[in-house]
Amino acid sequence: MYARTSTLVAAPSALDQGIAFVGDKVWPAIRDMAGCVGMSLVVDRESGRTISTTSWETQDALAASRDAVMPLREEAARILKAVSRPVVEEWEIASMHRRHPTEPGTCVRAAWSRVPQTHVAQALDFYKSTLLPQIEKLDGFVSSSLMVDRATGRGVTSVAFGSREAMERTREQADYLRESSTNEANVETLDVIEFELAFAHLHVPELV
Repeated sequence: MYARTSTLVAAPSALDQGIAFVGDKVWPAIRDMAGCVGMSLVVDRESGRTISTTSWETQDALAASRDAVMPLREEAARILKAVSRPVVEEWEIASMHRRHPTEPGTCVRAAWSRVPQTHVAQALDFYKSTLLPQIEKLDGFVSSSLMVDRATGRGVTSVAFGSREAMERTREQADYLRESSTNEANVETLDVIEFELAFAHLHVPELV
């Protein structure tokens, strides 16, 4: 499974209009593309940062959709009054685990990281065997995913919680888990941001 993320900083006043555009126009167009297995959108209403993620069955399907999604991305950026061009990245979905489906009020903590290219396999093993079981014990846990770019050693872990309150209560525990990743698997944390899950139709199957 593969994914494409598009990150931009929107005008906070335009977020609701942009979310509606994703649900009304972008998703209906993308879901009919060959190999598409879902889409999600997370937003940080304070900073205006948004990340849309589309998922694809194969690397070929991901590549074939590049030109087709470009006009939709440009229109979304216009509606969201983006302050710069979207940053587009492509990933391998290395892990996806759900306890139960998302519901209104779900929030997501995303953590970007990097490991030396030669340590990617080791880091993935550590995540699946050691880190994920600990993440699943966090209060309010809904789901967790890990996307990686093996060529650069970069990755992003997204953990969904049933409420913003649950996400906030787990900050110290999440900090501890990231520290253990640094010590045990040579993982460097690059950034951590908390989001509202504004649109959730990511239908990636269980991958653990």
